[in-house]
Amino acid sequence: MSMPEPNPRPDSEIERVLVVVAHPDDIDFGGAGTVATWTKAGIEVHYCIVTDGQAGGFEPDRDRAEIPAVRRAEQTAAAEHVGVHNLHFLGYVDGQVEPGLDLVRDITRLIRRIRPQRLLTQSPERWWSRLQVSHPDHLATAEATVRAFYPAAGNPYAYDDLTEEAWDVGELWMMEHPERNHWVDITDTVDQKIAALLCHASQHRDPETLAADMRRWSQDNARDAGFPPNHHAEAFTVVRLG
Repeated sequence: MSMPEPNPRPDSEIERVLVVVAHPDDIDFGGAGTVATWTKAGIEVHYCIVTDGQAGGFEPDRDRAEIPAVRRAEQTAAAEHVGVHNLHFLGYVDGQVEPGLDLVRDITRLIRRIRPQRLLTQSPERWWSRLQVSHPDHLATAEATVRAFYPAAGNPYAYDDLTEEAWDVGELWMMEHPERNHWVDITDTVDQKIAALLCHASQHRDPETLAADMRRWSQDNARDAGFPPNHHAEAFTVVRLG
């Protein structure tokens, strides 16, 4: 079944956005350029990072107990590059995320507190030709976020232990979905995206190659979108309720 035609609200109608991802750096790979366009437009963006990325990195001699604090600090610094100052770390364990009731409740609570008009997350559907973007934690985080988006956050009778008032987001954006239907031109913010990515120093053996790959990838997205030559873009799947 194909995805519906996108019908996102104009950014001028959006006051707040909540981003929910599995690991530190996930948003910077998939959507930081777009986030920077939103914050430049005056939109308040919040990040929710489900795990502390304990299973990431490439330094076998490093004390693994240090990693959660390192990765939180890296994500906080990365967020500053794209104008995000509100970060919420849920503290789940990297590699062990499941879309269970506790995670759905935690995301629902955050949606009701922040009251965003737009929710950005990963894809709950596996992309077989780009399997590296379909980490099990990504799939589980996205599935829990979609369940919170609809129906939990807007249903006042769901999770009756929560004290926050129900809230309908109305608009869901997904990164890394195999059926993309919306592109954002990030030509003016691609440098901010790359600066954010490079903040995750514990995760990158070859930062120069990473930066070049990201520029090439975003130019490929722009070509797919039909944007002019030498432009950069990020791709999403957008679903709107109502």
